[in-house]
Amino acid sequence: MYNKVFLIGNLTRDPELRYTTAGIPVAHFAIAVNRIQKKGAEGNEVDFINIVAWRRLAEICGEYLKKGRPVAIEGRLQIRSYVDKNGEQRTMAEVTADNMQMLGKREGGAAPETVAEAAPSIAEEEVPF
Repeated sequence: MYNKVFLIGNLTRDPELRYTTAGIPVAHFAIAVNRIQKKGAEGNEVDFINIVAWRRLAEICGEYLKKGRPVAIEGRLQIRSYVDKNGEQRTMAEVTADNMQMLGKREGGAAPETVAEAAPSIAEEEVPF
């Protein structure tokens, strides 16, 4: 059995970062994912997928993700049941994120940072040999 989900979409709202009573960070947000259309079909179909992230990933999501930003999510599909305010039993699907990758350009229009930009050049390092 294997439960793995890969999604690419745009955030529909800023992540909501909260903490459990035990102090564990948890972030809730949703992404809009375009559905591939059949040839000749009109209009766009969009799925709105709820995402939940825990611990350090939740803190990172809360700090860096903003509404409208493109993001890739890797995680697992989870179906859970709950009782709503009216006392009715509800079922919902959400993706529990294991990994997140911010896509697109950084704020300010610069291209995303690459490993080469983040690492110092050899000329800046002291080479012992």
